[in-house]
Amino acid sequence: MWCEYCDKMKRARTKFVDMLRLHVRGGPGGMGLPRLGGVGGKGGDVYVEGKEGHSLLKVRKARPDQRWVGATGMDSRKYRICGEAGAELVIPVPTGTTVWHEQYKKALGEINCAGDKVLVARGGQGGNPNNQYNGQKGQAHMVKLELKLLADVGLVGFPNAGKSTLLRAISRAKPKVASYPFTTLQPTLGVVEYSDMRQLTIADLPGLIEGAWANVGMGHSFLRHVERTHFLLFVVDINGFRLSPKHPHRSATENVMLLNRELELYSPELLSKPALLVVNKMDSHNAEQKYKDVRNFLSSASEVSQQFPEEFRPEQHVSFDDIIPCSAKTNQASVLHIKERVRMFLDLYQDLSGQQGVKEEKAIQRVHGQLQEGPLRLV
Repeated sequence: MWCEYCDKMKRARTKFVDMLRLHVRGGPGGMGLPRLGGVGGKGGDVYVEGKEGHSLLKVRKARPDQRWVGATGMDSRKYRICGEAGAELVIPVPTGTTVWHEQYKKALGEINCAGDKVLVARGGQGGNPNNQYNGQKGQAHMVKLELKLLADVGLVGFPNAGKSTLLRAISRAKPKVASYPFTTLQPTLGVVEYSDMRQLTIADLPGLIEGAWANVGMGHSFLRHVERTHFLLFVVDINGFRLSPKHPHRSATENVMLLNRELELYSPELLSKPALLVVNKMDSHNAEQKYKDVRNFLSSASEVSQQFPEEFRPEQHVSFDDIIPCSAKTNQASVLHIKERVRMFLDLYQDLSGQQGVKEEKAIQRVHGQLQEGPLRLV
């Protein structure tokens, strides 16, 4: 594990939070009034609710002790026999949040849209004849909030491949860009707009490193965001990449295979997502020949990959719908081409999967069939 990298990740977590543990407790019920048969008010329930523009960082700052307790139900009294229920407590969270019961490792619900609510702790019953008029305690347990970015497209690649530069060129996002690895320390969302007012969201994820599937370099924190994207845009540097002087240099072809392997080890289901491959920095010396080598490799990847060491040889290969050469920094035409191809394939998949009785897997198979039969075949 590279210490400098991990130090940067720890600093980034102070600005972006995608997992948070909270102690939640429903409010206690109010006391009943035995001599008059009065019933105490129910304790307030605790909910998690989706809110636009919110973040888990705001949730963490709102309660430094991470304890959220519902309001107490009112006691029964002679001038109000039925005590008022305690007010419910709502914890605002960003959309894309999954709520887990920490002890039982069970998902309590998902927040996919603003206004979605999940009950995380019930308030206690008010005092009544069944409990000798003693107000009951509310439910109390630990919950885990896990954020997975909701985006149409997810950028996947090793550090310094040019993902942030591409996102800047293709959208209105302003991620930090520099000529050294690990510029992106936290996920960034960009919005791509088209002339007909269509909009797509693209998530720029921090660069993976070898072993991300095993959570090396906080790999799980990044890979979980890929799960909620509809389309993957792999970005590799035509010149390859070297993590540090302690690591070997990997060619562009090896990087494609390693990215494939990292996703496969984390979750094989990710390989079934539609994907494009962007070969970036084509303004480099001898880039055309290297690009031909990448295409030749991918045309027979399952056979050629047998020549590589087993530790980064995937069992299942990503089926790229297109391989696009690009120079995100100097060639705007190549960026516009990527923009149009991403939309074309997204629309194609969504149209097919939207047809009645056609599952997403079938839609992918149909698109691949059309690519092989028609003039769109590029790989």
